[in-house]
Amino acid sequence: MRMVRKVVTLLIVVLAVAAFVQVAAAGEPVKIDLNKASVQELMQIKGIGQAYAQRIVEYRENNGQFTQIEDIMKVKGIAKKLFESIKDMIVVDTE
Repeated sequence: MRMVRKVVTLLIVVLAVAAFVQVAAAGEPVKIDLNKASVQELMQIKGIGQAYAQRIVEYRENNGQFTQIEDIMKVKGIAKKLFESIKDMIVVDTE
């Protein structure tokens, strides 16, 4: 019973810390790096579903790193309209 109580207490502490971090970071939008993000991370971008996210990763694997955020429009299906809606949520780190 003590072990269960310890686990529950630890879980509560972890959730509290996670909530605090989320609230603290809420003021600053997080940008997703096209050169490092996984499919799951890319799916956090509004308008990018699993299919687009997979295409972005495949493009990166087949063609090398993106050199500028506009390069995302080289991915099949991502046109200017979608780019304009997500450009403030993405970044390209070439290092």
